[in-house]
Amino acid sequence: MVVLARGTRLFATAMAVVCLVLLGPSAPSGALFIRSLPVDAAEEVVPNRVMTWNICNPCDESNADRAAEIATYAPQVVGMQEACVRDVERIRDYLRRFYGLAYHVEYGTVLRDWGRCGGAPWSPGAFGQAILSAAPMTDRVAVEYPDGGSEDRGYLAVTTRVGGKSVRIFNTHLAQRSQEAVRAKQAKVLAAQLARRDTAIVIGDLNAVPDAPELAPLWKLAEDTDPECRPPAATCEPTTDWQSKFDYVFLRGIAPLKHRVRPTDYSDHHLLYTDLRL
Repeated sequence: MVVLARGTRLFATAMAVVCLVLLGPSAPSGALFIRSLPVDAAEEVVPNRVMTWNICNPCDESNADRAAEIATYAPQVVGMQEACVRDVERIRDYLRRFYGLAYHVEYGTVLRDWGRCGGAPWSPGAFGQAILSAAPMTDRVAVEYPDGGSEDRGYLAVTTRVGGKSVRIFNTHLAQRSQEAVRAKQAKVLAAQLARRDTAIVIGDLNAVPDAPELAPLWKLAEDTDPECRPPAATCEPTTDWQSKFDYVFLRGIAPLKHRVRPTDYSDHHLLYTDLRL
């Protein structure tokens, strides 16, 4: 994988600021400047860092800005929810071209939706989960839950390397907020797969606060990356614009070093990343 040193990355992003990049239907103006990164941005991919981010679709946001948000923290693995394949491809391309970050990609498509993802009515774009990884991924499994609720939902699982070690990663998006009974069934399906692993990471938008009863099967098997965030007396930093924690990095057999929640202007969900002790 090609990773640029800080000086080269800063030069590349500075030059990109003066170049217009055509973004297509995801940008209402049709073109935007590529953002330069803050001075404290990660110098290169952080090998033990895992991120989850619901990128919000349809939200009509710039994929160039989404790429800049990811590049600022440069995780080894990024799990995205509400992800259109066309958007992810653009994000991945901008990460490589403008920030020197090369990622492999796998998709967990649950819908083909013209309204969300564009394309022709007879050939709509794919929508669901996506995982970017700086290391190659193997053993991909994409599963739709038997009951998605008001919209099809599922999980994507891959094996990749984090911190130099092989790790199984699950990326999921559970049913919408008012559908507790559906989420309970989905959480049991996911927990059954998690229980088969001694070490694993579950990332995603679970659409439930930590003490929600439907998440109990996951809490029995794993812990949140925030050691203070555990029911019944959970003290958890919000991960959404409506001040609820819906986004998680659950760890099974893996210890966290630190985590950060970073609000963003480009989604109604914040970025959540964790550095792991592996």
